[in-house]
Amino acid sequence: HRDLHRLIRRQRQMCIRDSIVGGHCEITPNLTHPLVIGFCAGLVEKKRFITSSGAKAGDKIVLTKTAGIEGTAILASDRRKILIKKFGKKFVDKAERHIEKISVVKEALLSSNLEGVHAMHDPTEGGILGGVWEIAEASKKGFRIYEEKIPLTPETEKICQFFKVDPLRLISSGTLLISVKPSKVKQLIDELTQHRIQASIIGEFLEDKKTRVLIEKNRRIRSIGQPVQDELWIVLKRKPKL
Repeated sequence: HRDLHRLIRRQRQMCIRDSIVGGHCEITPNLTHPLVIGFCAGLVEKKRFITSSGAKAGDKIVLTKTAGIEGTAILASDRRKILIKKFGKKFVDKAERHIEKISVVKEALLSSNLEGVHAMHDPTEGGILGGVWEIAEASKKGFRIYEEKIPLTPETEKICQFFKVDPLRLISSGTLLISVKPSKVKQLIDELTQHRIQASIIGEFLEDKKTRVLIEKNRRIRSIGQPVQDELWIVLKRKPKL
């Protein structure tokens, strides 16, 4: 009975303090009815409850995998004929297989077990730039990130060049942004690498929330504001030309 009461008391404490309720909403042009409606709820130990609002000044920003994963897969599928004509079937097939990288569960679980991880966020619409901005906004911080340190696959890079869109603002489901204490960043990257998950340090969070910038490859400093429109829609709104 004592063990049972202890278990009930613990469950009550978790429900009060550490319950998670999640969902996702978005607006899709020309779609007038719901396709799937989902709801999720769960419990988590308090020490493993990591949100997008916990980034601290000085934290390194780690990105898993590469930018624009989902956008690459969507464009390869939706504009398949055009891209095959330009790059060939083998290239487009490989681009479509980016969809196989869409889950971030493995890297999120590994990261949540490490001390010094303060915030995590999976960038979706708005891409990497939008995702970093969202962490900064939630955490009331600024950031400095470096274009040359953000990895792209050859497929993402060539498809974005072909359609004249920014891969850093292309929907990037499949990547995870992690805010981590500088002294723990090597341990984090080693852990992810050991599990065959690509990880790159792309910048750092700053105390001054007015400083939110991208250092471009040409060393020009670009101010990064709230994401407005994903680059994906720029392409999909155009009438395809075969």
